[in-house]
Amino acid sequence: MRRLIEQLFKFGIVGAIAFIIDIGIMNLLIILAHFNNVLAGAISFLISLAFNYLASMKFVFKHRDDMARWMEVVVFLISSVIGLGINEIILWMGTAMLPADAIHTMHGRYVLYSNAAKIVATVVVAIWNFIIRKWLLDAPAPGKPVKETSMAHRLGAWSLTHRPFGWD
Repeated sequence: MRRLIEQLFKFGIVGAIAFIIDIGIMNLLIILAHFNNVLAGAISFLISLAFNYLASMKFVFKHRDDMARWMEVVVFLISSVIGLGINEIILWMGTAMLPADAIHTMHGRYVLYSNAAKIVATVVVAIWNFIIRKWLLDAPAPGKPVKETSMAHRLGAWSLTHRPFGWD
């Protein structure tokens, strides 16, 4: 239990930094360049994702010895694409009730609604990310055996014997 609490704490710190990167870039794009919040949110999400991957795999989750690095990246990318979809839907819903030209005619309200939606999206996506990464990417606690029947182990074992896209 102590390991999980420590891991959640580290995940929260990494997530908070990624959130600052994400919301900062999104706001710059909306406020200064008048980007649509969904486009700005996608760009900022993808930029913060690079930081999140590097920091999460270094400080939060431990690499599984029974999984190839390429599979770790694939799992991370697939879960991130799903997270991006969740993010985009929530951002769109956050301003969908505003007039189509709200970004120009109601700029302050548009930015406020976009930021409120981004906070909701961040919480939902953070929960998604933690659960899926803990389930599929995190190594067992030190001294604990690998569960041979777990999805993570089976996926990892398969990845060690197969190379992606015909790599040798």
